[in-house]
Amino acid sequence: MKSSRFIRTALITVGVIFITLTPRVWSAQTLPVEKAGKIGKPTGRIAFLRDNNVWVMNADGSDQEKICEVGNAEGRPSWSPDGKKIVFTRRGMVNLQAPDNTGGTHKVYDLFVAWIDSAYANNRLWWTRITTDLGSREPEWVSNDKIVFYKDVNANYANAMRPNYQICIIDPESGDFAPIRKDWANPGAQYLINPSMNSNGDIVCEFFQEVQRVGMVMIPADKYMMKMSEIAEMAKKNSTMVTPVWSPDGKWIAGIHNSMDEGGIYIMSPDLKEKYLVTETPIGTYINPIRPSWSPDSKWLTFSTQDGSIWIVDITGNGKRRISGPGMDTAPDWSKK
Repeated sequence: MKSSRFIRTALITVGVIFITLTPRVWSAQTLPVEKAGKIGKPTGRIAFLRDNNVWVMNADGSDQEKICEVGNAEGRPSWSPDGKKIVFTRRGMVNLQAPDNTGGTHKVYDLFVAWIDSAYANNRLWWTRITTDLGSREPEWVSNDKIVFYKDVNANYANAMRPNYQICIIDPESGDFAPIRKDWANPGAQYLINPSMNSNGDIVCEFFQEVQRVGMVMIPADKYMMKMSEIAEMAKKNSTMVTPVWSPDGKWIAGIHNSMDEGGIYIMSPDLKEKYLVTETPIGTYINPIRPSWSPDSKWLTFSTQDGSIWIVDITGNGKRRISGPGMDTAPDWSKK
């Protein structure tokens, strides 16, 4: 195995984003109340990671309960549509020294499902593994039979020259999966990662060139095979927007704007022409580079900060409050019902 493979993988894995805390004048507009529509109280449950285990709590931060104790969960979990299961990523490690002394340490990942009823029966050591090839991560449960995620197709090959990151779909029951692009077996130096899919199959994700994040792209369901050169040009126009995620109603895309001047969480129209500031970074910390998550009614967002806190805020920027932490909490995901 080439040591450069490990370096590339590590750099893409880290992807650290820091939003500056320096006070500034925010030129971006917030969403007008009349355009936002009626905003009620936040409801539902929020899954999150605490000390690399899966927890859930109410939308006001109450009734916090450990659901699955694995000790190595990473990234953002995602609720099933029926609210009975949570898919999440577990991290492992491979340490290889090739005969020519190349190689190194390489993180590996797979997808697992925690069952809420097992936790309620006091069994927090039960889970189901739905991928086994060591490359799958960042799942989003789209429908009962569909989870979108990205994977390194080459993760279980000891002699792989480089990672081959592909956005894939999996049926959590059968385990059947497929990359969305037909040219997945012929990777180049360009990658699509961190996908979010709406009910129509349109995907928002991040585009990488080698180890450099270029920007965010929106790919319609009928254009998955768009030329990578066209995707690259699209990404350059949204170079500062990362970790995009669709709202449940399909009207908005939320993401983190990685900018020294206008950093924070924003929402955008699907055509990416409208952009509204939801919240700047809370004073004294940084926004984690993990996708925000929407409430079931598409009126609220939850996100985490690097002091181990979880926050909620409505789409007009009001009602912002910390609902857990500071401590060891991260990666919140709002239930779908």
